[in-house]
Amino acid sequence: MKSSLDKMLANHNKLIHTEGVKITSHTQREVEEWVQHTVMIEGCDVPFKFKRPKKFRCLKGNKVNMTYYAEQEKVAGFEIEVMKVVRIKRF
Repeated sequence: MKSSLDKMLANHNKLIHTEGVKITSHTQREVEEWVQHTVMIEGCDVPFKFKRPKKFRCLKGNKVNMTYYAEQEKVAGFEIEVMKVVRIKRF
């Protein structure tokens, strides 16, 4: 029987799943009624972003499993690559 993760990856071919990556930086800031989380992982220079309704425990130094997809975001007139996190769990 397939897990919910396997079904999600099969239905959405642009999703990427990574296991056991170490978080080097985790910031949280309020954006309207949501809290915007930005994490950086070891060995990667691209920010990973996700929103939650409330603050989350600090993930810095922890290993996590993440499911995400690449997206372009315009900041100060420049296109930068960011990863939009769909699912994140402690390893």
